[in-house]
Amino acid sequence: MPLRVYNTMSGKKEEFQPLVPGKVGMYVCGVTVYDYCHIGHARANIVFDIVYRYLQYSNYDVNYVRNYTDVDDKIIARANERGISSQQLSEEFIQAFDEDMAALGLRKPTHEPKATEHVAEIISLVEKLIGKQMAYEAAGDVYFSVERFPDYLKLSKRNMEEMQAGARIAPGEQKRNPMDFALWKAAKPGEPSWESPWGPGRPGWHIECSAMSSTLLGTSFDIHGGGRDLIFPHHENEIAQSEGASGKPFVKYWLHNGFVNVNQEKMSKSLGNFFTIRDILKSYDPEVVRFFILTAHYRSPIDFSEQNLKEAQAGLSRFYEALLAAADAVEGCPDSGGVAAEASLLDEQFRAAMDDDFNTAQAIGHLFEGVRAINRLIAEKKFRKQADKVASVMALREKVSALGDVLGLFNSDPANWLKQQNLKGLQELGLSEADVEALINERLEARRNKDFGRADQIRNGLAERGVELLDSPTGTTWKVR
Repeated sequence: MPLRVYNTMSGKKEEFQPLVPGKVGMYVCGVTVYDYCHIGHARANIVFDIVYRYLQYSNYDVNYVRNYTDVDDKIIARANERGISSQQLSEEFIQAFDEDMAALGLRKPTHEPKATEHVAEIISLVEKLIGKQMAYEAAGDVYFSVERFPDYLKLSKRNMEEMQAGARIAPGEQKRNPMDFALWKAAKPGEPSWESPWGPGRPGWHIECSAMSSTLLGTSFDIHGGGRDLIFPHHENEIAQSEGASGKPFVKYWLHNGFVNVNQEKMSKSLGNFFTIRDILKSYDPEVVRFFILTAHYRSPIDFSEQNLKEAQAGLSRFYEALLAAADAVEGCPDSGGVAAEASLLDEQFRAAMDDDFNTAQAIGHLFEGVRAINRLIAEKKFRKQADKVASVMALREKVSALGDVLGLFNSDPANWLKQQNLKGLQELGLSEADVEALINERLEARRNKDFGRADQIRNGLAERGVELLDSPTGTTWKVR
């Protein structure tokens, strides 16, 4: 089945057919770099990392652009508060963003342009819009005239008359229409500025993305992505100014990810439920966060909570436990080199899910089926003497790992990953590894002395505290539930 994507513009799923066969141009709106990133930023960037990865997995040559907004009112205000330049502040938080995204396992885009590096292209685009009478200068500011673009609001499907009725012109603005938006802002004292035909100033927010995308991807490209909150006004304004300047369709497919709620409420600093990525990674492995985000379809809202993170951690542990068990079960067994039917079916199911608008939730569900198949096979008596079943486990283990990599998952050594999670869990329980090992040794001694009451007491006592003992022919291990 061909890849189908939900296009916000049409409001339905469409077969994905890039403008140039085999090649994809993709632009995703990046962050305004004035603070640390929060869980909402994590979701948006992981979502489009998956789109990027899956398109590459599907053999497309992807030119992926994700920008930095490094000049903005918020940046200027925060820099002034701290007594540093806007450039110093933006560079600090660009570095922080890069660190957070690397921790979450994101692949680097093809290009990561900064608005301040493309001021010349921005000025050129504004001049073109003025020349086509799509924009006008007023006291050093330049505004886009929405009345000159008949298709304005075609993405958000809003009603122009209703919007105009509620719009107001702020003091100091010289707009002809309350809905007009700034392409260029005249310089104010103490602000960074660049020379322009309209005097010193700086770019408006929306124009930077049109200038950078057209420079790096051309006037028309395949995919534009971002959070639902960007549909209006940002993406709507990008369409108006880009198509107003070029006279050509701007983007073929518009993709938008859903919101993140926190404990079923909108995330807000005022509500005290605002979590930065760095806050979360103090308690949870980055892969747990990634797994949690991918267990919901990217267009659906997702509820961030301690309970949901713990469930994601438990789910991810099941994968690592199965991969470790499979490796142990087939150690020393000859590899037949064949492709087991179960692995081929898993590949087909995974692709079908991802081809249905990047349905990672369903894809992970199929990977869980692969894990259940692994566990079922290695639990059979005399498993190692059944060559066909050994081959199936080998093929399934390899396939689960490979498909997990498409999602940016299962890239750690299973034994090490599980140990780190267990040690972290012990710490939360107020126990140490030495404490548990001492009790295991005491239990072993009790069993040797046939003091089974004491042995059971130790097992049950640990279980009550959340530590499960796992007996096997090779000894006793443990895990935190």
